[in-house]
Amino acid sequence: MILGGLRQRPWAAGDARGGSSWTGSGLRPRWAAGDPRPDPWRPRAPCFPEPAPQPILEARPVRFPATRGDPDLQGGVARPYDGRRETPDRWKLTSHKEARPLRGGQRLGKYRLEKRLARGGFANVFLAMDTVEGVRVALKVPHARLLSDRLLKVFRQEARLVASLDHPNILPIKNAQIIDGHFVIATPLGEETLHDRLKTRLATKTALAYAEQLLDGLAYAHRRRIVHCDVKPENLILFPRNRLRLTDFGIAKVVQRTVRGSGSGTVGYIAPEQAMGRPSLRSDVFSAGLVLYRMFSGHLPEWPFERPLPGERRLKERLHPEMVELILRAIEVDGRKRYQTADQMYTAFQRLKPRALAHVTRKKTRRLRRSSNGSRWQDVRFREFKREHGRAVEAVHGCPHCGGPVSEAMSWCPWCRQELEQIVGESRFPATCPRCQRGVKKDWKYCAWCYGPSIGDGSGRAYPDRRYSATCRNPSCTRKDLMPFMRYCPWCRTKVRRAWPVPDSTQRCGRCHNGIYGAFWSWCPWCAHGLGPHAG
Repeated sequence: MILGGLRQRPWAAGDARGGSSWTGSGLRPRWAAGDPRPDPWRPRAPCFPEPAPQPILEARPVRFPATRGDPDLQGGVARPYDGRRETPDRWKLTSHKEARPLRGGQRLGKYRLEKRLARGGFANVFLAMDTVEGVRVALKVPHARLLSDRLLKVFRQEARLVASLDHPNILPIKNAQIIDGHFVIATPLGEETLHDRLKTRLATKTALAYAEQLLDGLAYAHRRRIVHCDVKPENLILFPRNRLRLTDFGIAKVVQRTVRGSGSGTVGYIAPEQAMGRPSLRSDVFSAGLVLYRMFSGHLPEWPFERPLPGERRLKERLHPEMVELILRAIEVDGRKRYQTADQMYTAFQRLKPRALAHVTRKKTRRLRRSSNGSRWQDVRFREFKREHGRAVEAVHGCPHCGGPVSEAMSWCPWCRQELEQIVGESRFPATCPRCQRGVKKDWKYCAWCYGPSIGDGSGRAYPDRRYSATCRNPSCTRKDLMPFMRYCPWCRTKVRRAWPVPDSTQRCGRCHNGIYGAFWSWCPWCAHGLGPHAG
């Protein structure tokens, strides 16, 4: 029998304490004669049964499939929370057929949705008020159709990974949980993204500050062997006092675990080896280099990245030569020629930053000294032209090479024949083209000065302007309004083939037949054709 949890051997027959003494005393044994005796060594059930075993969540290290291309990352990326049990209802997802669409004014737990900030293929981002803390947050709510129990576990592990990162240039996660069947990720609310900021002109010193913060945050992640795999201006959030923070550490990659790409065409900010499914730390270096190139040159190079790259001359004009080499090394197609980690690139950037700032100061000093020298005969011509015709042709900008007055519509400087890839100065339009940095209106579908991609806001609202003076000849054009010296129709992107006159002058260029001021200009600003005795 079992007494106190210990198994005791029963008395044997014939023992003084055994069977004969039982019968003599009139007591019956525990079994009748002829019945099979139970096995004395067979385990018997305890008096108090043990509780049934409960399922335990298995804690495994988080592994990014993207680490297959880097042998240094084969050991995993981070160690998640070693939790044992979770309440099932807390993490129960609502089916996408049952989930109701979220709208402004709706309550989601402690959050009150105010409006939708952005909509993407992976999630919606809402401006929400935290009714407990009394602060506004950015609330990312992934689409319910993309979530499942298997992907939810990955979401939780990656959210814990981001929560373990503590750096001033990495956007923290305030909260990540299931609320009313929706997976919710709450982050601090920024002012805008770097993508939005690049729609207007960016000072060189400000761009250097953004570049330093980007590399600092990315280097912190690389020191922990974390590959971001999606470094781009849309994932760089700007806060007051020019604070930049890197976001989206792997959350969106749950939907598409492997980045796919083709061998040709535009792949955005993705490194070539990452487009082939073999990302590594060097892939983040490439993407960061493209972000820096875009900030300083105004252009985004495309595959196959052949030299000279578009905007490379502008890059060399704005930056110190050694800083230019740093950026060009980061975007080498051969990954072995790049910086191996963002930490190495950040160290090199810190070493070159004082020279880059001194270069900007010297350029500004030379420009001010040149503009203050009133005895130069060129300055006399510039002042006379601005007094007589500057307002008529909106020549409110200065040529970056000679300082002569130019307008946004000009393709070349009429004073020195410098090609005007970008215009320096504040635009009179409400927005600027991300490709050529010239002014555009918010209702334009395309830039009227360069053959760039679509730029419209998609609102469909029309903004009148008294500068419209002609119509597009394309029969299928929806609006047809044109301003003088537009090269492309902003509504259908058709090439404008007509000669435009200039006010207060009947002179025409002999090549393009556009209006000119022969008494002042040495070159035609529309086609770079030489004009009269001033042409050199």
